[in-house]
Amino acid sequence: MTALKDFLLQNPPLSLALGGLAIGFLFGFLVYRTNFCTMGSISDMMTFGDYRRFRAWLLAGATAMLGTQLLQYYGAVSLTRSMYLGANLNWFGNIVGGLLFGFGMVFAGGCASRNLARAGGGDLRSLLSLLVVGLFAYMAIGGLLGPIRATLEQWTTLSLAPLKLPSQSLGDVLSVVAGLSSRQASLIMGSVIALLMALYCFKDASFRSSPVHVISGLGIGLCVVLGWGLTGLAFDEMAERPTQPISLTYVRPTGDAIEWLQRFTAARMPGFGVASVFGAMLGAFIAAISMGRFQVTTFSDKGDTLRNLFGAMLMGIGGVMALGCTVGQAITGISTLAMGSFLTFAAIVVGGRWGMKVFERILLGDD
Repeated sequence: MTALKDFLLQNPPLSLALGGLAIGFLFGFLVYRTNFCTMGSISDMMTFGDYRRFRAWLLAGATAMLGTQLLQYYGAVSLTRSMYLGANLNWFGNIVGGLLFGFGMVFAGGCASRNLARAGGGDLRSLLSLLVVGLFAYMAIGGLLGPIRATLEQWTTLSLAPLKLPSQSLGDVLSVVAGLSSRQASLIMGSVIALLMALYCFKDASFRSSPVHVISGLGIGLCVVLGWGLTGLAFDEMAERPTQPISLTYVRPTGDAIEWLQRFTAARMPGFGVASVFGAMLGAFIAAISMGRFQVTTFSDKGDTLRNLFGAMLMGIGGVMALGCTVGQAITGISTLAMGSFLTFAAIVVGGRWGMKVFERILLGDD
């Protein structure tokens, strides 16, 4: 582990860029090849009563959680340095942002990561939707919508200091209650939650007998673990501008990728997030080519265009408010045991179900 860390620290920017590209490539390839889709999992549940893709999503979270907590326990990554484990709980942003994101992804034909995979397969609708996601994400971070978001966050954020919690990690809750070290408590809590999630997934015979769903869940979860391992080992606190540990997430990085394309001469080496965006599209492209499914497609009519752009707008705003998406919070975030990530996960599912019902009524009205 020490030798790998020393190797990565010889040139952290290059390590993060190449590693992000490779991990993103694997992620995009798996998403396209296995048809991993969080919005599709909600649609399957509501339309066909098929929970296999939803269980694959949960299995990805369980895999990421166990692997990430093991990395932290053995010192490969310090999750307290990540954006997820602050000492305050932004419950309003987690819930409302998650609802907006879940609702929007239905109209945009999938979440940000799914649109990256579709764009790699030649879908120009997804490419335009991603541009809108990135635009509105930046508007919500520090642009036109930034002051509104920041004010709401300031009014509603809950301080955990009165509870004597150093962070919003469920592991820290156990640590305070049981008197264990933070690392020990986090590994125990993560292992128990991951086991319960895995048991829920594998108790279903139809899921157990579907290798593609099992592989997609395990593979996507592993990608998140690899992301934490890379950025954790490459973290250099003595650097002029240390880059905090992170793993896969696709709302803000989509905006960052657009900015990097415009400012390449000012910062030629992309960060981990930007590289993972391009890697995901490239991986999906290779998967589409290998399956003979690459095809350039576009919007079918004006209504299709407006629905996709509307959904992309909500995803950009909601993803920033919630600090992540179906991957960034519902897999990467929960792997840190952050309370806010579990709130966002639930809100995205509720928002997705709500969006499906509204979308169906709109389509029936169109007919």
